Amino acid sequence: MKITIATGLYPPEIGGPATYSAMLESELPAKGIEVTTVPFGWVRHYPKVVRHFVYAYKLWQESKGVKIIYALDPVSVGLPAMLVAKIKRVPFLVRLGGDYAWEQGRGRFGMKQTLDEYIANQTNAPLKVRLLAKIQTAVVSRAVQVVVPSNYLKSVVLAWGIKEERITVIYSSLHKIEVSGNKDTLRQQLQYTYPTIVSSGRLVPWKGFSVLIEVIANLAKEHPQISLIVVGDGPERNNLEEKVSALKISKHVRFVDSISKDALGATVKAADVFVLNTSYEGLSHQLIEVMDLGTPIVTTNVGGNPELITDGVNGYLVEYNNSEALEEAILRVLNHPESVERMIQSARARSKDFDKTKTIDKVVELLQSSV
Repeated sequence: MKITIATGLYPPEIGGPATYSAMLESELPAKGIEVTTVPFGWVRHYPKVVRHFVYAYKLWQESKGVKIIYALDPVSVGLPAMLVAKIKRVPFLVRLGGDYAWEQGRGRFGMKQTLDEYIANQTNAPLKVRLLAKIQTAVVSRAVQVVVPSNYLKSVVLAWGIKEERITVIYSSLHKIEVSGNKDTLRQQLQYTYPTIVSSGRLVPWKGFSVLIEVIANLAKEHPQISLIVVGDGPERNNLEEKVSALKISKHVRFVDSISKDALGATVKAADVFVLNTSYEGLSHQLIEVMDLGTPIVTTNVGGNPELITDGVNGYLVEYNNSEALEEAILRVLNHPESVERMIQSARARSKDFDKTKTIDKVVELLQSSV
């Protein structure tokens, strides 16, 4: 079998689609499936709109003799992939990492709602977001199968009117970060002498960094040596730095630009707590990696997070932006090392459920059944 993968991101770019497409490209040939990948990066230098026509043409060229076209987003590459698949009369599959229209609305069009709030009432969304939502639904409705990485995202797609039998849940896989040295050694190397909290992600409003900074300001009153390391970059960087300055906690909060996967792994493994105060996650690759690294997790009871974390068993779940609950959960980790060790072992055991071979086997089964 020969397939073409249409992806918006591709290494050395970072992000879920880049990691996923590289994994399929590497693993599927051993299963008898030849893969051609067409990254959107090939055409990103063209003007808007024009780039999508050019991309469709390149996709047409690169998909000669394929049995399936598999798109890794519903609009940027999904729309051209759907059209090319229709003309070539081959099955079209699409994988969703989230709600594209909502993500664009939050990132570009000033929307404030969480995804759940948006799904409950889309009538007040900006016109461009509603247009993207229509395109997204039109593309997904024409796919023979829609792949989602969590049952939460399955519920989102069901809300678009897609029939349940056309939605397949295939969990994201663990991409292990090999970190040399144990926690104590890494803490010495990184000079983590005092309680250290790490949070990582794109610096956007729905990741909740602003409230986490407020929590650190409050914790610092009783723990004057506590520190927070924020790894990542994004449009909220300046606002967050200004907040740290206004709260007079510059010695407690350090911002680190995007770093290599290995460096991030060492940073996380050496920390006392990893916190992800997010209003939305489809299924977080990062949480799976942290579970495997053995750092206690405090995150939110949203999206796909409860499918990874059982509260009090392999991490702590709190409500999004609930500063009191965040503070309490962080203190439970810092003050009760005996229960933390049990939590770490449970998290590591859970991370093994996301072994790469399981994901690949399910993808192969889906591809073969779709021809």
